[in-house]
Amino acid sequence: MKEKRALDRIDQNILSVLQGAGRITNQELAEKVHLSPSSCLTRVRKLEADGCLGQFIGQINLDRLCRYITCIAMVSLEHHRPQDFRTFETFADSLPEVVQCDTVSGGCDFILRIVCADMERYHEVNEMLLNSGAKVVNVKTHVVMTENKKFTGYPLDQLLG
Repeated sequence: MKEKRALDRIDQNILSVLQGAGRITNQELAEKVHLSPSSCLTRVRKLEADGCLGQFIGQINLDRLCRYITCIAMVSLEHHRPQDFRTFETFADSLPEVVQCDTVSGGCDFILRIVCADMERYHEVNEMLLNSGAKVVNVKTHVVMTENKKFTGYPLDQLLG
């Protein structure tokens, strides 16, 4: 496990602002966190270098663009050897429709968030998962009917204290 980086209040504020407004200019960010633009940019670059701040991506509103389905798949493997987990993780990472993959404890080994054009494509993805080479023994699928709360960022104030 990587060593945790201690953040001061300014770094926490920078992260909070950036996760809510990734397109903000450095000048605007500096004003919001009460720093000079050069000091602010230095801190942002340090947060990136330390791995605290990842790539910036745009949130796309698929409802405005196309028809699609989102499925939550709970996947169980036959064996729990590290190489079986790595095989499945690598395979899941290769499928563009798998937009999130988490190893979990409990009644299954992985939970995947899968976004497909239609149910026919989901069936194809499901078949690929079953034949991934990791000896998948069970895939339980839930079709998302309504996404009631979209991810908008982490509650940094509560997590970092």
